[in-house]
Amino acid sequence: MTLRVRLAALYSVLLIATSIAVLVAVNVFVTYAVVSQTKFEAGTVRLAPEGKTVIVRQTTVTGISIITLVVGVVLVAVSIWAGWWLAGRTLRPLARITATARQLSVTNLDERIALKGPKDELKELADTFDAMLDRLERAVTAQSRFVANASHELRTPLAIQRAAIEIGLADPTAERIERFRAELLQANRRTERLINGLLELARSEHGLDEVEPVRFDRVVADVVAGFPSVKMQSQPTTVTGDAVLLTQLVTNLVDNAVRHNVPGGSVDVRVTPDGGLVVSNTGPEVPAHRIPELFEPFRRMTPDRTLSADSSGLGLSIVASIARAHAMTVTARPNPGGGLTVCCRLSRMPA
Repeated sequence: MTLRVRLAALYSVLLIATSIAVLVAVNVFVTYAVVSQTKFEAGTVRLAPEGKTVIVRQTTVTGISIITLVVGVVLVAVSIWAGWWLAGRTLRPLARITATARQLSVTNLDERIALKGPKDELKELADTFDAMLDRLERAVTAQSRFVANASHELRTPLAIQRAAIEIGLADPTAERIERFRAELLQANRRTERLINGLLELARSEHGLDEVEPVRFDRVVADVVAGFPSVKMQSQPTTVTGDAVLLTQLVTNLVDNAVRHNVPGGSVDVRVTPDGGLVVSNTGPEVPAHRIPELFEPFRRMTPDRTLSADSSGLGLSIVASIARAHAMTVTARPNPGGGLTVCCRLSRMPA
């Protein structure tokens, strides 16, 4: 039995019950309101004989019963039709949602319900469905772009390795073998960093399985200890999250700031009491309109970084993914004169 049939039956029963109650009330009222009196002159009343009173009353009751029966049959038919119509009108938005869902596919996610009408539960459902489709479309688009970029990034070191092997084997002298061995090791390191970056990105996208109180200032201090040129200011702060992922987030931010700095530049790291992390460097100038691109996979500001063995192009995208898993906010702004300042805000562990 469909939902429309059940709703139509419910509406019909309610309408029929209401109609019957009204008819019964009218019938009872009219029956007992029959007055067996005959008026003659103004101000005088003569009672009708008892026999005539009974006949009048019986005739009236019979007429009312027939009228009630006819009206009842009509009301039943009208109630059934009205119940079916009301159920269809009520479920019309659901039909639009169903039709839109049937038209969707991986290559066709641009359909939307765009339901018009009052702000009721069905309108809220349709708007929620549209918002879900927006997120799904963005996710599929990002995934497709990521796969294409990952394929391209993996193809480059593999092509270098293949060319080095073919050229090295064509004339295997000691000097050529040594030179191509260095090229192969460099390409292999880049491939390894890329694969590790992909694994880290996949893990961060998976979300948090378990969370615990983490001394965030100690995590940052441990990471900064591996970068002697980085200056750090911190205050004790505890956050809720995954210690391993938070360590990776800090590592990526600091490593990115050090690697993309100018010679003789500085990198400053600051941990705030409210669970915040601020990383700033004096690197090259970054156009403000291109800052959102830095958090996308395999996006680099300069072409020469594409072939760098020390860069996978996933550092800040991993940061953004870990941030989402921890319900963090991550913002970046260009510094006057060059460089970038990245600010992270974490959820503080409740007392």
